[in-house]
Amino acid sequence: MCEPQSPQTPLPPASPDEKPAQPEAPPEAKPSPPPVLETEQGFQPGPRLRDLDKEIESELEAAMGGLTAEELYGAPAQKGRPAPAGGGQGRKKGKVLSVRGGDVFVDVPGGRSQGVLPAAQFAEGPPAPGTEVEVHIEGYDPANGLLLLSRQGAAVEADWSSVAVGMTVEARVTATNKGGLSVDVNGIRGFMPISQIDLYRVENAEQFVNQRLRCLVTEVNKEEHNLIVSRRALLEKEREEARAKLWQELAEGQVRSGVVRSVREFGAFVDLGGVDGLLHISEMSWARVKDPVEVVQPGQTVKVIVLKLDRDRRKVSLGLKQLTASPWDQAEAKYPVNHIVTGRITHLMDFGAFVELTPGIEGLIHISELSPQRVRRVGDIVQPGQEVQVMVLRVDPAQRKISLSLKAALPEQPEAPEEDEDEAEVKPSRPRNINLRGGLGDH
Repeated sequence: MCEPQSPQTPLPPASPDEKPAQPEAPPEAKPSPPPVLETEQGFQPGPRLRDLDKEIESELEAAMGGLTAEELYGAPAQKGRPAPAGGGQGRKKGKVLSVRGGDVFVDVPGGRSQGVLPAAQFAEGPPAPGTEVEVHIEGYDPANGLLLLSRQGAAVEADWSSVAVGMTVEARVTATNKGGLSVDVNGIRGFMPISQIDLYRVENAEQFVNQRLRCLVTEVNKEEHNLIVSRRALLEKEREEARAKLWQELAEGQVRSGVVRSVREFGAFVDLGGVDGLLHISEMSWARVKDPVEVVQPGQTVKVIVLKLDRDRRKVSLGLKQLTASPWDQAEAKYPVNHIVTGRITHLMDFGAFVELTPGIEGLIHISELSPQRVRRVGDIVQPGQEVQVMVLRVDPAQRKISLSLKAALPEQPEAPEEDEDEAEVKPSRPRNINLRGGLGDH
């Protein structure tokens, strides 16, 4: 028989602070903290990262030379700031790394960034790589990660407050590029498009390098370090002012200097300094001109005389030949009446032919003076370019006309009475012919 089991003794109730005994898994409600990595395992603890940031910050501050945040981000440098003793803050000695275009790149010691300054600040010419230069830190260009430098002792400093749109400034051309000129304005690098260099098309921009040009500021963007200037805008402004003044001063008979701007088949346009005048081909030389380029060329400076003014239509007629002696002044003495002279046929007209006696003097052979016989067409007697001998019939220097005769210069012809006698001798032959018809038996 089985023995009866004894009743189990009841367990005492658990106190509120006491955890019940496990048959269950130990509680894991609270996550265990992450293990701490030991320095022996090669990892740096958190506090060392903050120390590194402080180290970088101190190095950058040393490179900046104690500049304020305002100065660091391009605030205008104070002109005439006295140099502190001992080199001053922001002054560094760097080594030139390279020269590219109008920029000189410098390795600045004590910092983690290169610096750049205009090559124009080297009056003796761009420095060779490796050259040590003393520079002043003006600011920082975050877009390119470069320190903005200026050369210690340079004549100008970058001062953006010295430029504004519409202001007239002096720009020094430092180099040329594909689109125009690189310029320096008060230490600020700028750009002048090639179309804005002059009033007219510029073929060779190299001629402006190292020149100082007065120009107008057309665009300023300090944040992007963008400065655009125009010499043409200033020239147009000055031209308009000069035009108004010149129209008040112009008068017929004045002698003016001008620049030939363009040459056409009928003449040339000359800029008198704000006003363009027409120099007609007939007023270029006393001699006949076939092509105006034989006398003047575009860009040539010439002296001209004002022949006629039309203020209402704003037109000016100019002359060039009037400034030289006229060959007509000595025409009467050089070509006396009834004298035979030699000339060259220049051109033909229905009423006669023109003969050039000397450059600037032409005479007319009227069609009635070409030949003793009746002439129907001038071209039947003479041709352009033909050399002829003519007699001077009349000279009129005031009207600049000379009348000539070709037939009067011909050799003398046989006298008319002799021709009549010859004709009379021929007439008696008729009776002889009549006698022949009747036979010869009577003789």
